[in-house]
Amino acid sequence: MNNRAMRAFLYWVQEKRWLLIILLMGILLYWLPYPDSISVKGYRTFVISIMAISLIILEPIPLPATALLIAVLEVSFRIASPSEVARSYMSDSVFFIMGSLMMAVAIIHQGLDTRLAMGIIRITGNKVRNIVLGFTVISALLSSFIGEHTVAAMLLPVGLTLVKYASDKKPAPQLTAIILFSIAYGAIIGSIGTPSGGARNAIMIEYWKSATDSGQYLTYYQWMLMAYPLVIIQTVPAALLLGLVFKPEYKILDTPIRKLRVQVAKKGRLTAREFVAIGIFILTLLSWVFFNERIGMGIIAISGAILYMATGLVEWKDISNGTNWGVILLFAGAISLGVQMKNAGTALWISQSIISLFGGLMSEIKFLPYLINIGMTTILGNIMSSSGTVAVLGPITLSMNANPLYMGMTTAIVSSFGYFSAFAAPACMIIYSSGLVKVTDFLRAGWRVGLMSILTTILVIIFYWPLIIHLTNFK
Repeated sequence: MNNRAMRAFLYWVQEKRWLLIILLMGILLYWLPYPDSISVKGYRTFVISIMAISLIILEPIPLPATALLIAVLEVSFRIASPSEVARSYMSDSVFFIMGSLMMAVAIIHQGLDTRLAMGIIRITGNKVRNIVLGFTVISALLSSFIGEHTVAAMLLPVGLTLVKYASDKKPAPQLTAIILFSIAYGAIIGSIGTPSGGARNAIMIEYWKSATDSGQYLTYYQWMLMAYPLVIIQTVPAALLLGLVFKPEYKILDTPIRKLRVQVAKKGRLTAREFVAIGIFILTLLSWVFFNERIGMGIIAISGAILYMATGLVEWKDISNGTNWGVILLFAGAISLGVQMKNAGTALWISQSIISLFGGLMSEIKFLPYLINIGMTTILGNIMSSSGTVAVLGPITLSMNANPLYMGMTTAIVSSFGYFSAFAAPACMIIYSSGLVKVTDFLRAGWRVGLMSILTTILVIIFYWPLIIHLTNFK
């Protein structure tokens, strides 16, 4: 019995070795002498940040458990009271993420994906080159408003349907790759376009509110004004670059499109329920644009989810089963940690350390803080999630010697460039889960699209944003 217990214990230690290592590292850092340049609370928050990043990257425990552990550590390390920590876990941004995910479940529940595919084909025709461009553009447009993971989940079956019909006689791996990557990369590009495109955007808005003296932040329309030109500029080059990487076996898809047309015809015309579903989404979108400052984006998103349930388009059990509550918890924990990093002075200490590391270069090269930001964010954004990247780096980059609007937008935008890994971006994970694309495919296509996105972002920072900053709250 003792031997069996010992074997079970050793097996548990082997399985949870990274968790034990991270906990021991945290205890060691906690008891080490504190630097004179940072407060006790600030240093302890820094220790929690190191532990949280390690747990998110290595994932020895489920990510929602990491989110809850952040709250436990914030109280245990005496960084904030239980009530303060609880308040930091629930904000309008968390409501916004929650409502957006609930609405995404309701939209998918209506089964509009094949109709959407047919709409794309009617616009693009049957040439593969145009279909790839169509998928990239439509994915970018949709993910701007309902999130990249939702769009990838909606369009993946559509892409697979075309691939299936085209691969009846022989496999078409290049055609499969270019269609699936056009969906994923289009969704990634579009997710930066509006605050509802991704949780990272909502997190940055929350950080602006707490980091700026007057609580300045961008409205829904102002965010679109800053970011949407990047979406427009990147979509066509991304589709062209994918065409250089993947050489499809077919140039024209006649048979697959005929089969898809038959499938859509069997459904008949749009039903009243589908019209209502589309109407609720449009109403929510308009409310985000025109009433976000008065009501809050989170309350509007929750209201949209309630409308879907009140009209009978979706049941609560569907919402409950389809909504990833763990993701919501993770975002809440990330926002809470960011708030404490700001309040305890940790973010300022880290940013000042970065500034001192580069000496006088930052005063001589005004654009250097943005290049450092882009470098750090790109690397971290391909190791961990984009929202986790913004949660960690947001308070730091906002404290660096640069325009807080530009730095915040740069962090949020560049964190989405998870092109290089199958696991960095939700859209990439979704197409990789199909089993039809390889990890090496992401490296082949990712460095090209990633370099294009980085260069485009630099040009926008230098030439476009200075022209329109007076139209924002950061005048």
